[in-house]
Amino acid sequence: MKKKMLFVAALIVAAGQVASAQQASQPSKEQIARDQLRAAVQEICPVSGNKLGDHGAPIKVQMGQEMVFLCCKGCLQKEVDAKHWATIHANFASAQAKCPVMVKPLPKNPKWTIAEGQIVYLCCPACAKKIAADPNTYLQKVDQYYTASLKAKQARK
Repeated sequence: MKKKMLFVAALIVAAGQVASAQQASQPSKEQIARDQLRAAVQEICPVSGNKLGDHGAPIKVQMGQEMVFLCCKGCLQKEVDAKHWATIHANFASAQAKCPVMVKPLPKNPKWTIAEGQIVYLCCPACAKKIAADPNTYLQKVDQYYTASLKAKQARK
């Protein structure tokens, strides 16, 4: 918990220095689909708390090592709200629900790592090494978990 709070504090400090992470070249269709999936799971802007998509297409930015989405350009120069940041991470953890390495439910307070700009929750610290060795495989599993979660959420509506 202490590490998580330090991480949030670091992100709040870094928020004033948020830079757009969009590349000069066009992203691939796969990357666009992955970004749309992650924005749907994230749900809200870490600055305003507004639902992503309510102010146009979400803006992909890098905060620390992590890639996230903002609701609009107006949020680029503002600070992250710790409450919204915590909600976003709860959304990611809930949607992931399982460790992509051990394929078992995440513990109440899961560990995490960053792989290619995405937070990945783990059942134990040892799984971080496996993800670092083959991030694409495990990110694909996380995307499958996200897709299943969004479908289940949609079915409940």
